[in-house]
Amino acid sequence: MIDSNAGSDDVAVAIAGARAGADVVRTMYGRRLDRIDKGAGDFATAADVEAEEAILGVIRAARPDDAVLGEEGGQRGTVDAVRQWMVDPLCGTLNYAVGTMLVAVNVALRDGAAAVADPFSGEVFFTDGETAWVRQDGAGDVRLTPTPATRLVDVNLDPPFPGAPGFRAVELLAHPEFVDRFRPRVVSTTLALAWVAAGRRAAYVTDGGDLSGSVHFAAGIALCRAAGCAVTGIDGAPVGEGGRGLVVAADEETHRLLMSMVHG
Repeated sequence: MIDSNAGSDDVAVAIAGARAGADVVRTMYGRRLDRIDKGAGDFATAADVEAEEAILGVIRAARPDDAVLGEEGGQRGTVDAVRQWMVDPLCGTLNYAVGTMLVAVNVALRDGAAAVADPFSGEVFFTDGETAWVRQDGAGDVRLTPTPATRLVDVNLDPPFPGAPGFRAVELLAHPEFVDRFRPRVVSTTLALAWVAAGRRAAYVTDGGDLSGSVHFAAGIALCRAAGCAVTGIDGAPVGEGGRGLVVAADEETHRLLMSMVHG
C-alpha cells in the first residue's frame, strides 16, 4: 500500500502507473485497433485510451486529491490543485499501430517524480527528481549514467516544425560536422530521452514550443535532468524558461557541438 503522506512514494506511484499502462499496451499489441482521429494526421487507438484509464486508476487510488493532465482525457481534477500528474499513455502510437515496438508510457508529477516504461523490454526508467535509475523485473535498480560514447543521436522529424525556416531537423542530419561526429537515428517516441539518460544515445533533438509542460516530454526531461544530462531548447534557453524545442546531450561538449550545428 502506498502511504499518501510520504512524498518519496511519488516515485512508487509513477512507476506503478507507468507499469499499469505498459501492461495494457503490451496486451493489446498486434490486435486490429480502430483509429480515433485527432486531426492534423494525429490519431489515438483503443490501446491509448485503455492504458490511460489504467494509469488514472493507479493515481486516483494513491493520490485522490491530485489533478491529472492526460494525452487522451485532458484535464481531470480541480484546475487549482497543488499537484498535477502528466500522462502520455502510449508515446509512439503510429509505430504501435503498424506493429513497431518502439513506444513508451510516460507518467510524470510536475516538478517531481517521473517514470518512462518500455512495454516490450520490461524496463522502467524513473527519477525522484534528484537521481535517475532503471528497473527491470528480476534485476536490481541501476543508476543511469549518460555518456556520448555511442555517438548515436536521435532526431525527431515529426511535424509541426515551428522552428522553420531558422531550424529544420532534417538539415541537421546533412550538416557536414554532424556526419563527421555522429550517427543519426530517427524516432517518434520519447523513449529516446530515457536512452540518453542511460548512456545508450549521445543526444536527442526535436523542434517544438515550450515542452516543459507537455505530457509527451515531461517524464523524459525529468529523467535526463536527474541523470545529469545537458538540457536546453534548440535556442539554447532553459526548458520552461523560454526554451523552444529540445536538445538533450549526455555531456556539455556534445551539447555544445550540436548547438553550434543548429545555429550554423
